[in-house]
Formats: sequence, structure tokens, C-alpha cells
Amino acid sequence: MNGTAVPHSRGTAAPKLTMPANACDAHIHIHDRRFPSLGDPQRALAQATAADYRRLQARLGTQRTVVVTPTVYGTDNRVTLDAIVQLGADRTRGIAVLHPDVDDATLQALDAAGVRGIRFTLFNPATAVTRFDMVEPLARRIAPLGWHVQLHWRGDQIVEHAALLQRLPCTTVLDHMARLPHPQGVAHPAFDVVARLLDSGRAWVKMSGPYLDAAPAGEADSRAAVAAALLQRAPERLVWGSDWPHPTEQQHTPDDAALLDRWASWVPDAVARQRVLVDNPARLYGF
Repeated sequence: MNGTAVPHSRGTAAPKLTMPANACDAHIHIHDRRFPSLGDPQRALAQATAADYRRLQARLGTQRTVVVTPTVYGTDNRVTLDAIVQLGADRTRGIAVLHPDVDDATLQALDAAGVRGIRFTLFNPATAVTRFDMVEPLARRIAPLGWHVQLHWRGDQIVEHAALLQRLPCTTVLDHMARLPHPQGVAHPAFDVVARLLDSGRAWVKMSGPYLDAAPAGEADSRAAVAAALLQRAPERLVWGSDWPHPTEQQHTPDDAALLDRWASWVPDAVARQRVLVDNPARLYGF
């Protein structure tokens, strides 16, 4: 879809890649000021609503979506539950943020509403609303539901907490290409931890947020090598996400069509694209 501007996304052109039917964007956030954010309201992004996101869907050609509760809402997941309804409960799932004191009735209600996992955004503990010591207790609570834990951790944190990751009783999903830092990429010790998790059959990686650990202009793109290594290791446990509205990139708004085409250059095989965009998320999120 050409000619349509999308908030928090530069450019208007459609991607060169034609999305397959039922393609899933497995990582977005909704910011809606109908719902109160933590502390200073200015911590929240300018509006990035479900209606805004539908315009990005039209531009990119996706049909399925996974909405992840932003940190600014703490453990109040109403913004995500509302987005699931607005975007269509048959084609939208949610990832919540919770604390270990959540009661069973709330877990059951979230499950019925389309939530399939919980996120721990701990790459900067100073701004986090969860803690590392919450991960294992909550993993044990959600395992009977078939949910997963989604982790936005830096590569060094993955190494530090490798033993914790190995003993979690549920599936683990690592955000943003596991945050393997440039320039080391797959040479970073975190890749060995990620590889062991993938080999266990219970870990997944989101091919999202490539700008978070990108090479400076003029240097070789270490994200391409990370993508290649992940595809070789576990093509059946990778999903793609736009990371719209790109909360870490407010000073340099990305072009979502260009980001998608960059990803497509890393995954040139049509069979692998079908897996990552359609088949894998259907299994992970229960579409």
C-alpha cells in the first residue's frame, strides 16, 4: 500500500516483499492515553493506537499481530487487552507484564482474552517494572497455561543468568535477536547460551529491533551474520516483529518497509520466510 503515512514510521512506500497470507507481526506496542501510564504522563509515547497500527498493517501486508504491554503501563495490561479486541481477537494475541502476586483468576482471564506470555524488560534494570528474581516464580505460575516468558535482556545479562534460563519450566522467547552486541555478534558469549537454549527445543528468538545493536554507518552489518546463524540453528523457532512504534528510536524514526526488506535480504528463501512469518507464530501464539 503506497501513499499512506503511518505514525512513528518514516516513509509511505510499500515494502518490496509481498507478505504471505496470514503473516504475523509478532512484536508491537500500543500506547493509548485512554489508559493511565506510570508516574509522569510524558513517559508515554505520543499516541500509538490500534487504529494507527492498522495503517501499518495495510502498508506492510500483515494480518496477525502480537501486542506487548509497554513498560510505561506497569502491570496494568488493559491497553493490550483493548488492542486485542480492536485488532480482532481471532488474529491478535497479547504479552502481559505481571508480578508474582497475580492471582489465578487474573491469569485465567488473561488467557481467555488472548494473552500467551509475560515479558520481562530488564535490559535497563533502573527503569524496569519487574526484576530478575521474579522470572522463575512467574514461569512456574504460567507453565500450566502453556504460556511463555519473553525476555528483553542484553547479551551480557543472558550470560549472567544462563543457569536460570536453563531451568525455566516453560518456553522462553528472546527479544530483538537476543541483543547480541555489535561488533561481536555471534562471537559474543551470549550466542553460546542462546544456541544451547535453541537446541533444547524450548527457546525461540524474535527477529526484531535490528537497530538496537546495529553497526555504525560504514561498518559491516553484524545483524546479518546473527540472522544467518539463527536461521541455520533453529529456523522452526524464529518469528519476525516490527517493534512498532519503535520506542527506543524516537529520535530517528525508522522506515518500516525498509526494515522489512532488510529482514527479507537476510531470509531470501521463500520456505524460510513462510516459516518465520506464518507457520512459526501460528504455533507459538496459537493462531
